[in-house]
Amino acid sequence: MTITANSQLPNVFSQKLESITSKTDGSLPTLGAELVYTQDGAGRYLTFCWQHSELLGLNTEKIVDELNQTQTFAPVDKVTYLERLHRILISLVPERFQCWFSYHQELFELDLVISPIMPSLGTAATTVLVMGRLVQATVNKKQVRVASKTPTQIELALRSQQHQKLINRITRNIRRTLDLDIIWQQTVDSLGKALRLERCIICPYQPSSSKVEVKAEYRQPELKSMLGSEIDIASEPAFAQVLATLEPVVMEVAGYTSGRQKTLVIATCYQDQANGLVALNWQDECYTLTESELELAKEAADQLGTAIAHATLYKELEAARQKAEEASRLKSEFLANVSHEIRTPLNGMIGFLKLILEGMADDPEEQNQFLAEAHHLSIHLLNIINDILDIAKIEAGKMELVYAPVKLDELFSAVESFMRPQAEIRNLSFRMQMPAISDEIIVQSNYQRLLQVMLNLVGNAIKFTHEGGITVSADLVLKKAKPNFQGQEFPGMVRVRVADTGIGVSLDKQDKLFQLFSQVDGSRTRQYGGTGLGLAISQKLVEAMGGEVHFYSLGEGLGSTVTFTVPLYQQPVMVSSNDSDSIKSAEC
Repeated sequence: MTITANSQLPNVFSQKLESITSKTDGSLPTLGAELVYTQDGAGRYLTFCWQHSELLGLNTEKIVDELNQTQTFAPVDKVTYLERLHRILISLVPERFQCWFSYHQELFELDLVISPIMPSLGTAATTVLVMGRLVQATVNKKQVRVASKTPTQIELALRSQQHQKLINRITRNIRRTLDLDIIWQQTVDSLGKALRLERCIICPYQPSSSKVEVKAEYRQPELKSMLGSEIDIASEPAFAQVLATLEPVVMEVAGYTSGRQKTLVIATCYQDQANGLVALNWQDECYTLTESELELAKEAADQLGTAIAHATLYKELEAARQKAEEASRLKSEFLANVSHEIRTPLNGMIGFLKLILEGMADDPEEQNQFLAEAHHLSIHLLNIINDILDIAKIEAGKMELVYAPVKLDELFSAVESFMRPQAEIRNLSFRMQMPAISDEIIVQSNYQRLLQVMLNLVGNAIKFTHEGGITVSADLVLKKAKPNFQGQEFPGMVRVRVADTGIGVSLDKQDKLFQLFSQVDGSRTRQYGGTGLGLAISQKLVEAMGGEVHFYSLGEGLGSTVTFTVPLYQQPVMVSSNDSDSIKSAEC
């Protein structure tokens, strides 16, 4: 990237700054660096040579003396710089880092490699050799960047050492947790900060999917976040190539801010199967990755792939464990409720029969009343047992149904004769509404099971309604794309709706309504009675008959509506003028 001088600068300084761009390859022939100096442990310059030293406006022949006397060209954070200097002299291990130096009102960011000058045997190191380059300068409060040069062998060796440390740190971090979100975020943060990336993202990969989602991201503040976005693999050649070869790919792309960028894409793998993608973006001016660094990147990806596989397996096992525990809890609660439901009518039957056997009935009328109560309780017990047997058959896959044409008006008449007396006993209104069609409506179904479904749904509506009423209605849904059931096409569906003004169900609990052995509220089940299997059985039966069940409620105290569909056996040929429009509007 070319430095552009600010128009407000003095002409001399502007010209000096611009001269940098023409000297990016003019490093010292002996050490291959544009900046070389030596210092003692106190930070005093011993030698100083910089191909851009004219920027400082100092006499090159007396530059060391002038720098030490004026101390105008020095680290901004001198304390930290000297601490690092002392650490290097003690450990005798070179370090690479970036550091801001100040000169009057201007700032210079330098990429430095500090190495100890090895002392004679038996003596301590007292001086360091510093090599570096100018990364960017802040002139008149505006930043300008400098194009980089080919790194020296010393810089490459130090860079490789730093990358190995980075991989070791990432490996340690991902082994400390099995939380995938933490693993992903720690990895992109470590890579992004250590390598000074523009952006780093991680996308988990499933072979069955053509897209990947960005699950973790490190980015520079000026860039727009990609977190949560989906990427089409086919539209990203680097992604597709990496998944095909499992080898790292480096591509040059247009920069997000300016200039050119490079992107490194790596596949994270487990047992030679890709399970994620890591993409790193950096400015093209930074440096070119070496083969050894690509190998290190692949090694890091393999470590991450193994961690992802282990964390995914742990997550699946944990979910399975929780699901098993929840199923066990629900079945235990269900058995407790069912045991109560079975004991209650059975105890009643035993009580009434015992009164008769012990001669406690004073006259034949009272004896008949006791027998009638015992008979009613026995029917209730039979219904409970039938529900349990139905669920057992459904779960075992042994529910066999015989299908035949069923007249809807006969079905509605049977439901009304069963349920209207129960509604009237509770002072509830009860309405049955057939479509306004003069022709017969016939559905393809099993009469007994369809009647069971309607009795279940209407019985629930009556049970959970204290005031108001219940409305049972039906309408036709004619379709251009004819529904197919058991290899036979039908002209449409009949939708039956059971609406009540009862206690309703809160929105967050409605997903439990159709779960086997699950009840919205155990205390409610005990209050109203029943096994809690009615809706689950109804759903399974309707689905077996080619339809669907749906539940609607706006919340507690706001009533409920349950709808189900069954195939229409034949399209009615005679419709009233009032209904013809509604049928047409139902066509789709």
